[in-house]
Amino acid sequence: MPTIQACLFDLDGVIVDTAKYHYQAWRKLANDLGFDLSLEQNELLKGISRMESLDIILSIGKVSLTEEQKISYATEKNTLYLELCQQMTPDDTLPGVRPFLEELKASSIRIGLGSASKNARVILERIDMLSYFETIVDGNRITKGKPDPEVFLIGANDLNADHAQCVVFEDAVAGIQAAKAAGMFAVGIGEASVLTEADIVVEGFKNFSLQNLLNAEM
Repeated sequence: MPTIQACLFDLDGVIVDTAKYHYQAWRKLANDLGFDLSLEQNELLKGISRMESLDIILSIGKVSLTEEQKISYATEKNTLYLELCQQMTPDDTLPGVRPFLEELKASSIRIGLGSASKNARVILERIDMLSYFETIVDGNRITKGKPDPEVFLIGANDLNADHAQCVVFEDAVAGIQAAKAAGMFAVGIGEASVLTEADIVVEGFKNFSLQNLLNAEM
């Protein structure tokens, strides 16, 4: 198999579980607009940008807003989300992530983050993991959301890595599609029945090592 030059990670649901905070903030926004947001409906927001998420929520509630109102509500949601994130500590890092990143560093495999979140750096600081990432490609740097491959193409270029020798770790269907569109090996974090387009799927990093990755067909 080709040498792995770089690994690119999504943030939410891969490095840390911020889904509960997103859900609380989006649900409050929905409630303020006169309807509720279920956990099942919240799944539709995985891996996509803030404004795209807002559009989905508005369609669920059959609510129309002006662009100015949309920006105001999205800003309000993000403020609440960041307040909730202040509760985060290094203990919120998902099991096995830190040892896996240590393995990558020890093997001189470059590490980058590719996330739609505009708060990626803040969250990495809260969980004391900022130093692991040589590049952070987040919602502040991209113009196209996943499944467009832009986020991962920028990450690979930042790390001087051949696309075919990059591995992407993603928990969302749109993220897997973005990785494949970029010509990269996609590792799904979650359920194989959902992440059907991934090259391999694992539950998480708890029992996953670099050797497991090297043993996978690439």
